[in-house]
Amino acid sequence: MRARDKAAVSALRATLAALDNAEAVPVGEAELRGLALEQSPVGVGTTEAARRELSESDVVAVVRAEAAERLEVSAQLTAPAHADHAARLRAEAAVLHRFLDTPGQA
Repeated sequence: MRARDKAAVSALRATLAALDNAEAVPVGEAELRGLALEQSPVGVGTTEAARRELSESDVVAVVRAEAAERLEVSAQLTAPAHADHAARLRAEAAVLHRFLDTPGQA
């Protein structure tokens, strides 16, 4: 696999995880404490949590944030020992920018 493909795979996996996290619904304090064992729900689907529906602008915002984060971290990696890592992060940001149709912008 070419290095460019590895950057794309890495960027897309991380961005899909960020989108998945963005769909999560906040859990209230009462739900964190849980129920007594005898009050626990039983059966298929009882542990499923509702997910938020992301709008197109929400998805774009998450992808932009992921690209911006990569560019910010790559800018902080100034030591010569980190040049490869910084280049990989810039390549990942470029992959994400291609999906946004706004190359070079965060």
